[in-house]
Amino acid sequence: MTQLRKRMLEELQRRDYSQSTARIYLHVISDFAKHFRRSPDTLGPEQIRQYQLHLFHRKLSPYTIRQHTAALRFFYFKTLHRNFRAEYIPFPKFRKRLPTILSPEEVARLIDSASNLFHRTLIMTLYSTAMRRA
Repeated sequence: MTQLRKRMLEELQRRDYSQSTARIYLHVISDFAKHFRRSPDTLGPEQIRQYQLHLFHRKLSPYTIRQHTAALRFFYFKTLHRNFRAEYIPFPKFRKRLPTILSPEEVARLIDSASNLFHRTLIMTLYSTAMRRA
């Protein structure tokens, strides 16, 4: 284990990050270093910008890119105590996904598909109260 990796892991543990977050952050920093074939502590804001563009070109989801960005921010701000501005490492915007809305015909078919009165009543209650599956 390199000294830099050990230092980042200690910082993650000191701040009580979960094991899975620590594992992902370490993996992201490792990928970042491999991408440029240099130690991450020798890289700066311009390389971070290039890496984010690389992630977008790989067609990763905004959630994944956001996770990579959080790892890079943690590494540079918390582990290395670099003081360049946070705007140099922006988070990507999320697209709001609209919920799927059933047509009146689809709702009628759903209610009619119930096998008995109890199930029909349940479906009608769930639909009319807009309850969620979860």
